[in-house]
Amino acid sequence: MTAPSSDSLANLERVVEDANTAFGATVSTAELEQAKARFLGKSGVLSELLKGLGRLPADQRPAAGSRINVVKQQVEQALERRRAELSQAALSARLAEEAIDITLPGRQRGGGGIHPVVRTWQRIEEIFASIGFDVADGPEIETDWFNFTALNQPENHPARSMHDTFYVEDGLLLRTHTSPMQVRYARQHTPPIRVIAPGRTYRVDSDATHSPMFHQVEGLWIGEDVSFADLKGVYTDFLRSFFETDRLRVRFRPSFFPFTEPSAEIDMAFDSGPLKGRWLEISGAGQVHPAVIRNFGLDPERWIGFAFGSGLERLTMLRYGIDDLRLFFEGDLRFLRQFSA
Repeated sequence: MTAPSSDSLANLERVVEDANTAFGATVSTAELEQAKARFLGKSGVLSELLKGLGRLPADQRPAAGSRINVVKQQVEQALERRRAELSQAALSARLAEEAIDITLPGRQRGGGGIHPVVRTWQRIEEIFASIGFDVADGPEIETDWFNFTALNQPENHPARSMHDTFYVEDGLLLRTHTSPMQVRYARQHTPPIRVIAPGRTYRVDSDATHSPMFHQVEGLWIGEDVSFADLKGVYTDFLRSFFETDRLRVRFRPSFFPFTEPSAEIDMAFDSGPLKGRWLEISGAGQVHPAVIRNFGLDPERWIGFAFGSGLERLTMLRYGIDDLRLFFEGDLRFLRQFSA
């Protein structure tokens, strides 16, 4: 490292001119930073001059250092001016790109739509109302008696565990099905009884085909001579009306539920379309158990009937060809707009 020469100190003003020219030629902040390094970087012109001050005679150092610092400040000011110019130019370009033509017509407000699960809910109510069924509603926070005991659920049944049921304060719980409405409605009405009870239900479960909150519809028909054949006729007719086709098959498989006896799983299969020939479980059903009839406050020797429970999400997925249950609850407008018409 050598001491600043008399020529280099004499040409300090030229450094300011060169910096202004270099900075003015840049068209981006990246180019400006490269130009800055030429003058103010660790190996830049002014940095080298400052490093060499120590080699000057002691009586010349103050004056030389003062002159170099003045020039350095002028270069830094030129740098900041160019930075501001480039920033303003970028902002102006962005504003021009995003400019709004106020002479154009305004955007119309988009119309909302009914959620696909609610569409299914409404359709089910319409279909059953057309054959004389009432629609009942009840509390989502239930007692253990209405949710389990009154429906002949054993005390040690796995469904009562905290792994399957959401419990809240004072022994209450979030209903795990809409079946408690069977008991509530039957205890308040005189037979014959025909009612459906759609609503939200809750279970500890979550994946592509299960949700901790889901929707179910419970159906109940109590009379003096209501048979299993009535169940098969009513539910088969409902499915054909709901899917608007006679080209489907329905089968009843023997099963077990504490609240019905005999019990059955109901499956359906389409005779056309992408699911042609594939059997799909759609509902659980059966003759209401005599113990449950008794909890209705009725005589099981006189009154008999059937009940069924179906998931609204399952029916909706089949009707609209949806393969992931989570789409119903994510709030994705791209998905929901398909049902806005």
